[in-house]
Amino acid sequence: MKMLVDFLPILVFFVVYHLTKDLVLATAVLIPATLLQVLYTWWRHRKVEKMHLVTLALVVVLGGATVMLQAGEFIKWKPTVVNWLFAVAFLLSPLWGRGNGAGKTLVQRMMEKSVSLPAQVWSRLNLAWVGFFVALGALNVFVFTYYSEETWVNFKLFGMLGLTFLFVIGQGLYMARHAAHGDDHPPTKGNP
Repeated sequence: MKMLVDFLPILVFFVVYHLTKDLVLATAVLIPATLLQVLYTWWRHRKVEKMHLVTLALVVVLGGATVMLQAGEFIKWKPTVVNWLFAVAFLLSPLWGRGNGAGKTLVQRMMEKSVSLPAQVWSRLNLAWVGFFVALGALNVFVFTYYSEETWVNFKLFGMLGLTFLFVIGQGLYMARHAAHGDDHPPTKGNP
């Protein structure tokens, strides 16, 4: 259910765009859909993730500019800005935190209750997320610059979601390799 709530605004945006071929109208619908998503999350859990608040703020600002100026270029930048902000957050995450969180990467803070990994592996995973977010943001710019609006809308839903899914699988395989051995290197023959 959480995944449906998380993806509902983008699905609404996608459906409205494909029914109308009007990016401004789809954006006008995206703004209240994102607001409703955040309000529903608050009502249901009495807390809202920072990611949802950042996304809401960018949808309101860039989506609002898109609607007011009747220019789709603003909303096209939202995925890039979100991804690059995430990259900065992941990159700087070891610099903040109190108590047990001090010096830990964002990936470690999110997953250490489920997986035990050496600090160096957490660092690599975190840097991989930084690189992924930077690349995904740049890819968004490439797609909206060199391809049609419809291609960009499809990429925003299917391309970004598919690339994220593949990246998460890769991260999971990397984590499993290191979690199974408890160190940075798999055991060699004759060495347990």
